[in-house]
Amino acid sequence: MSTRPELDAEEILRRLTARGVDFVVIGGIAAVLWGSARMTFDLDICFATDDANLQALGKVLVDLGAQLKGVDEELPFVPDVKTLRRLELLTLKTTAGELDLLVRPAGAPGYDVLRKRAARVDLGDFNILISSLEDLIAMKRAAGRTKDLADVEELEAIRDLGPA
Repeated sequence: MSTRPELDAEEILRRLTARGVDFVVIGGIAAVLWGSARMTFDLDICFATDDANLQALGKVLVDLGAQLKGVDEELPFVPDVKTLRRLELLTLKTTAGELDLLVRPAGAPGYDVLRKRAARVDLGDFNILISSLEDLIAMKRAAGRTKDLADVEELEAIRDLGPA
């Protein structure tokens, strides 16, 4: 039996967008939005680190009841600007599923470049930015895990097929 809550990525994305959080979706959800058949169980985002954005992100994390993932004890987690400023990678459990926050994903350019090259995706009543295919491929390649390298092959095929 899995203790992993079902991922409601749309709910997390909706809340981030509603609060005005400046972020780019990376990882498995970005791959799916590019057309990958990959299954994923968490949402990965990279985000701007200015104080206003960290404050907005912290409010969303509180609203989602975010807790540290992989920690047996109930350690207090306060997602304030000071805490969020110190992190490079944070894996969380929320009421809407697992969320990974990355400041500088391996293989990715700096956030400003990542954001500038990102693609805008319409999710009905809101829009998000997802990593460009090239940046996503570079991040997957840098991660180097077996599943990421399989994603690289699929994403390169999607890229090579071009627009539908």
